[in-house]
Amino acid sequence: MAGAASTAFPYILPSGRLFARTNAELADHVVYVLFAGGVRHQEAMLKRYLADSQGVDIEGNIMYNMINGSPPDRKIVYGTTPSGDPDGSSPIPKILSTTLQNQGLLFPEVTAQNGGHFGGLTSLLTGNRSVAQGLKVRPNSPTIFEYLRRHRGFKASDIWFVGSGIGNSFPLLNSSAHPQYGTQYGANFVAPSVTFGSDGQQVLSNAKIYHPQEELEPIQRMRAFLNNTFRIKNGEVDGIRNDEDEKARIKKFIREIFQKKSTGGLARAPITDNGDLQSVSYAAEVMKYFKPRLTVVNLTNVDGCHGNYTGYLRSLHRADHAVGWLWDYIQNQIPEMAGKTILMTTPECGRNLNPNPIQDENDWYSFDHSGDFNTQRIFSMLAGPNVPSNMVVGSEANRIGRATDNVLTIAEIFGIKDAVQGAGFMDAEARSLFDRI
Repeated sequence: MAGAASTAFPYILPSGRLFARTNAELADHVVYVLFAGGVRHQEAMLKRYLADSQGVDIEGNIMYNMINGSPPDRKIVYGTTPSGDPDGSSPIPKILSTTLQNQGLLFPEVTAQNGGHFGGLTSLLTGNRSVAQGLKVRPNSPTIFEYLRRHRGFKASDIWFVGSGIGNSFPLLNSSAHPQYGTQYGANFVAPSVTFGSDGQQVLSNAKIYHPQEELEPIQRMRAFLNNTFRIKNGEVDGIRNDEDEKARIKKFIREIFQKKSTGGLARAPITDNGDLQSVSYAAEVMKYFKPRLTVVNLTNVDGCHGNYTGYLRSLHRADHAVGWLWDYIQNQIPEMAGKTILMTTPECGRNLNPNPIQDENDWYSFDHSGDFNTQRIFSMLAGPNVPSNMVVGSEANRIGRATDNVLTIAEIFGIKDAVQGAGFMDAEARSLFDRI
């Protein structure tokens, strides 16, 4: 069973790999957080809390691991006690003694290239505007995963994409459909909530040989799980393969994670009461075991803003907690990556300026992301070696940066910016964020 599961991860690099490093690497590792599932700029960068959303004149910063600013002093609903008590919720204690803003580089007014989740994530991973990109298909343009594996020669186990689930086409983002790139250059994809959830527990952790006649139901359940999780079609793996050493390491990793889960030994953020925090905890395990060159982590819980503004505030506060904890974990628990890792985080899209009619338990209105100007407002943040500290580039009156810049930024960190630009698939207006300083 472990062997069957492991075939779902990347191929050996084929012959004809392209090494085209044109500048020195800026860091050994990159951790790229796709931040939270559509973040409204007013509650994030502008720190307006309720002032620009609910007609209540209360401002404050609920992302105080990432950005500077004092938290709200009233109607605290984003903490760990019941959200229906608008003055009794306990905020999550700050993890980082110095904000990421002070540690690194902040672009507070970046332009998103798509108002939807899949399109927005596609632009963050391909550096292409992807305006004609459909759902439930792989991206048309190559991803950063493929650029790094083809042009930098990274192995499959060097590149990991930790998704929040297997719905919403997330597993399709680990490689493109482009004929010059494709799955042979793709990333390992793992959805912890599925792979290590209740279904994975039944299928993978205590695998056995089933009798084909007397135990047909568990066989079919196992087959459906593997097909959905590892994208097996018509008996063939429609995904990523590893070489034999990588397969062995992945099998051992899966086994160790289930062992840690059974004994309570998993890496855990102080608060793990939503899916994003659980995904980040498993991402930390991936990094500690494999020390990937690139780890991409997708957060999504903030998307609850469509129908629950209070829940959105709680999720935004937790997304900040997740990023702060992950950065602290890298520096203090993974010595091979400490001081050698650049963290980058950007939302895939913003949210509407005006609310929809849905009210939550506090009678607060909710917000969609249907494509108004406000949905184009996002931010980008970097911290780590060779990143300027305590620097802000751009302002509300001077927007600097595009979502598509991030692929070129990562390419520059690993020394292949010229190769990625030269491939000809990038947004023509994209630039490395280092070039925008």
